[in-house]
Amino acid sequence: MSERLPEIDKVIDGMARSLADAIKRDGADEPLMVGIRTGGAWIAERLHERLALKEPLGMLDIAFYRDDFSHVGIDPMVRPSHLPVDLDGRDVILVDDVLHTGRTIRAALNELFDYGRPASVKLAVLIDRGGRELPIRADIVGAELHLARDEHIKLQGPDPLSFELRTDVDG
Repeated sequence: MSERLPEIDKVIDGMARSLADAIKRDGADEPLMVGIRTGGAWIAERLHERLALKEPLGMLDIAFYRDDFSHVGIDPMVRPSHLPVDLDGRDVILVDDVLHTGRTIRAALNELFDYGRPASVKLAVLIDRGGRELPIRADIVGAELHLARDEHIKLQGPDPLSFELRTDVDG
């Protein structure tokens, strides 16, 4: 593999500090944190706790919003999305585990806007591994990894959280 992996708890602590600074700087009163299932939800739970946010944590399952849905078929683990409050005019912190092509975030944004029109959306990701196919960037990045095209990283969890690295055999 290309790089040494960061320690997850230290990365989440750094993300929490950066988010706290951004919330204070932007004057975002009571932002709503929303995690993308599954890995993003695990990271969001930890960030939500560290930031002591008052609003309940929201969860998105973007399976039906993916642009490759017709190719992969229905995921038997599809769970409902849950947004505990109205999104209209709210500051939202969208959390995911790994930012790669940008397609997961595009799907999440489409679903969010089906629920309402937030005032702002900040994207926080644990790992930015590069390889974007869409013009999407994170506001808060825990760590950047430079992986080869055939290398992939996946968050395993929820307790304990760990990384799985793999290389495509067929390239």
